[in-house]
Amino acid sequence: MRETITISLPKSLRQKLDGMIKKEHLNRSDIIREALRQYFARQEFQRLRDMMVPEGERRGLYTDEDVFRKVS
Repeated sequence: MRETITISLPKSLRQKLDGMIKKEHLNRSDIIREALRQYFARQEFQRLRDMMVPEGERRGLYTDEDVFRKVS
């Protein structure tokens, strides 16, 4: 079920949003939903990364290259 919410935006952000609506042929809700999905995905990625970095370091994995070498 969908719910309607009201948000306030600075004028500059509203103008960018309206420009994107015209460019992408989407509506405000589509763009804001996608922005929230991406925000939550980044937050979850960061949470998991923060959990895993100490374990990786204990195993001698400090860089992306270290990880790729280990899994390749």
